[in-house]
Amino acid sequence: MASITLVRTVSFSIYQRAKHIYSDWIKRNLGYDIYRHVSKPGTYPNLYSIACFGAAGATAGSAITFLACPFELSKLSAQVSVLLAERAGNCKRSRELATSYQNKGTLRTMANIVRHRGILGLYNGFYLHLLRDTLGTGIYFMVYESGKQLGTTFFGDNPSSNKMAVVASGGLCGLVSWAMIYPIDSAKSVYQRNSLLYSKGEKVEPPPKIEFFKRHMYRGLGVSMIRSCVVNAIFFSSFELIKKRIKTLDDGRKL
Repeated sequence: MASITLVRTVSFSIYQRAKHIYSDWIKRNLGYDIYRHVSKPGTYPNLYSIACFGAAGATAGSAITFLACPFELSKLSAQVSVLLAERAGNCKRSRELATSYQNKGTLRTMANIVRHRGILGLYNGFYLHLLRDTLGTGIYFMVYESGKQLGTTFFGDNPSSNKMAVVASGGLCGLVSWAMIYPIDSAKSVYQRNSLLYSKGEKVEPPPKIEFFKRHMYRGLGVSMIRSCVVNAIFFSSFELIKKRIKTLDDGRKL
């Protein structure tokens, strides 16, 4: 839980900073004010806003991979340790490696990975993780920001409709981003899982081919999408509420 909170907090911080940098660049060089357009009632997403939010999200996703990869690998190893031991079969070495990941916390699991595969072992599957998070986070924020703007346009700019727009956009961004990147995530998980059966210097099985619209690449998608929809609807509602409270406090101090 602590690792998820840390990763998400850093990711949102990078996104907010990148969004301001890109929007300022567009305003300075292309003469278009994205924030003014988005905040104006009755407007719709356009190429400038979609590109800005997507690029900022992709920046956050690619940057956070360096922090998230070790945590996700540790979580995965704990989840599949029993299955790994069964998959190892009669290979004593692989079986010992697999069972060594059982019943450990995050930090102890990381230490175990480093012991078997070295410090770079924490970044097994890094390129697949980078691809997933760059694309996924770009889509995630692009859908959220655009959906929120559309919700305000269609349902009006008042407190109750704004709340509904945030809830709907938060749920939608979770659904769409997972649906788009799920085959990449499946390939990443399989490769990382297999890497836990090998020690440093041993060749790991290559990752499976990423195939979109193939049924075997979407196993478990329904559950993941439902969970992501609910979690992100709640998360963005809380995020926007806290952001408004902070803005109110800042405005009060200026008076």
